[in-house]
Amino acid sequence: MEKTDVPVLNRRAMLGLAAAGLAGSLASCAAETKTSGAAASSAPTRRRFDAKVVLITGATSGIGRAAALQFAAEGAKVSFCGRREKLGSELESAIKAGGGQAQYVRADVRNEADIKNFVDRTVEKFGRLDVAFNNAGITLEKRLHEYGSQEWDDVINTNLRGVFLAMKYEIPYMLRTGGGNIVVTSSSNALATTEHRSAYSASKRGLIGLVQSAAFDYAQHGIRVNALIPGTTDTELVRRAAGMEHAPDAVWEEMARIWAKSHVPGLQRMATPEEIAAFALTLASDDLPFITAAQMVIDGGKTAHAG
Repeated sequence: MEKTDVPVLNRRAMLGLAAAGLAGSLASCAAETKTSGAAASSAPTRRRFDAKVVLITGATSGIGRAAALQFAAEGAKVSFCGRREKLGSELESAIKAGGGQAQYVRADVRNEADIKNFVDRTVEKFGRLDVAFNNAGITLEKRLHEYGSQEWDDVINTNLRGVFLAMKYEIPYMLRTGGGNIVVTSSSNALATTEHRSAYSASKRGLIGLVQSAAFDYAQHGIRVNALIPGTTDTELVRRAAGMEHAPDAVWEEMARIWAKSHVPGLQRMATPEEIAAFALTLASDDLPFITAAQMVIDGGKTAHAG
């Protein structure tokens, strides 16, 4: 599970556009999309996380997966969780094949026992906890009165309560070793949102308050806590929310490009998971020691636009 800004994309309209003659530009658009994020996924020249232990929630796809690979490439011992065991095992194997150290633990952030077990197993295996990237999240888009109570609870319990539970069990280990760094993935919907996102927006805005208060709780104990505010990112979660998970990749890439031209003022494209992950790594590193309780926006200019 990963949390990122989610666009409202109409599947029928998108497929209609493709049928109207856009297919001829698909190959060039796909190349443009991939090239735009190439710099973020290049081999690192620094190893900011040598000997550090990094925990990531929601790392079986999207931003979390990209971050796990980047942390490992910079020397971190990476422990990560997610609900999809096949994807988790594949990512663990990929990191190890590249010479890194990794551990996958199946965990659902809505389940307190799962989260406690995940954090405990991280420290049992690697001896300490230096960095936590609390990234897991979901979305469900409906008008407010159409949500079932269970649906509302699933979004809030994953996105907001799940981060509370993770921090509840991460922080005591950081206190034992004199400090740490926590990065929480919120969303640009915490700052400016649209229709059909009341549950998602409430959960993401709630994370800002959680991060700010927790940062003050632990600032004098060497623990920094910051919120990452990504804009719309080209992930499985966004593609699924758009109803395009079964569409050909080239069709999705073209439709995403068209949507971004009118919905992302500024750069007019979606972010890549690697770009967001690279920013998360910077926040989690020792490069920015004076930043805590912050909302760090990386949205291509989206929320700065006057509308």
